[in-house]
Order: sequence, then C-alpha cells, then structure tokens
Amino acid sequence: MIDEYIAGFGSSALGEFAESMPWELTLGAVGIVERLLGGLRDGYAIADGVAVHCTSTIEGGAVVKGPAIVGPGCFIAAGAYVRGGCWLEANCILGPGAELKSSFVFTGSKLAHFNFVGDSLLGSGVNLEAGSIIANYRNELVRPMISFFHKGTRLETGVEKFGALVGDRTRIGANAVVAPGAILAPAMVVKRLSLIDQAVGEG
Repeated sequence: MIDEYIAGFGSSALGEFAESMPWELTLGAVGIVERLLGGLRDGYAIADGVAVHCTSTIEGGAVVKGPAIVGPGCFIAAGAYVRGGCWLEANCILGPGAELKSSFVFTGSKLAHFNFVGDSLLGSGVNLEAGSIIANYRNELVRPMISFFHKGTRLETGVEKFGALVGDRTRIGANAVVAPGAILAPAMVVKRLSLIDQAVGEG
C-alpha cells in the first residue's frame, strides 16, 4: 500500500517494513527508529538516542527527543518539537512551532510553522502551510478506534492513534485539518481552511 503513495519507500531505510500497514509503522515508531539507529553510517552525531547528520541544523530552542533520526540537509527551527520516535530522511524542514510525533518524513518535505503532525507518514516533497495539522486521535468519538473508507473499502486500523499516509508532492493549505485516518493521493492539493475526513462514523 505505502509504495503506491511514497515512491521511494521501498528503497529507503524503511524498505524492510514494506509489507507493513501505515498505522503499524506509526504504532511501532519508537522501536523502529531505535532499530534504525543501530544501522546508521558515518556522518551522524548520536547522543541520548538522537542522531543528527553533520549537514543538518537544529537551532537552539528546538526540542528533539529520542529516539529520533535527522537525516542529511535537514533544518529544525527554534521552537520545533520532535517526539515519540521520528525519522526525517533528508532535506526536511520543521519550522518554528512545528510539532512532529511518531512520524516518518521523506526527502524534501516541510512543516512551515505552527503545524502538528501526529502518527503519520509524509512522502517526498510534501508541504504543509502555516497552521495546518494532521490530527491523530478522534476525541469526538466514544470509541476512538480508527476506521475509515478508502477507495470504497472500509479499513479497520486496530489502533486509537493514526494521522495520515500523505502521498508524494501533496500540498496542504494554511489552517487546513486532516482528520485521523486519512490517505492522501500523490500531488493532492488540500485547500486552505478545509477539512479532509475519511472516517467511518459510529452509526
């Protein structure tokens, strides 16, 4: 499934998880990132479970909690917050006030500023404008287990937290909300102030 949306998934460090469903990866993010830490090559400084490539910049005032891997050419601005097992492939940007939790972000993707992305996979070249979020928990439901429709099929994730699988080159406009349990096609454009919700209701 993931290869349909993220072209470089199979050839990345995550390729060994090619048969996993997206929500299985995010649920196991801490363990997966810890495992990947052990296989990193030269060029990384590693401390307290956080690996940062020598070509990347993390400004003072940013918080990056391990386990985490920040690949080559990345930039994490002051005020950004990374937690819960995160992996940034290369040339990614997390702007001021951006929060990333239990997520995998592929080459060239950007969270501009004041974004939240939880329990998600972002393909290459994805851009989130200011204030847009990818929510990961259905606070409005009595039973928050995430299920949703995709291509006419009902998908049961078996988890209470999952944000989205976002295809390569997708653009999410300012202050838009992607509700928990979403799959966005490559090169999709989400308009500013809009809501994407693919959920199955409680009936």
